[in-house]
Amino acid sequence: MPDALRWQKSSFSGADAGDTCVELAPASAAIHIRESDTPTTHLTTTPTPLHALLATLKAGTLGRR
Repeated sequence: MPDALRWQKSSFSGADAGDTCVELAPASAAIHIRESDTPTTHLTTTPTPLHALLATLKAGTLGRR
């Protein structure tokens, strides 16, 4: 299945980033996530939990109680 996905890396990953970036591949109602240096391993999620994770990371509140 990973071969059929169209992986996209962040525009923040410059050309010099090489194989050290996170890539996303949308597929139907799911979103696949992988690290480019291990392309055969990926996670699958849906938009709602991914949005919550990204909002938490952006706010800098991960791990706070």
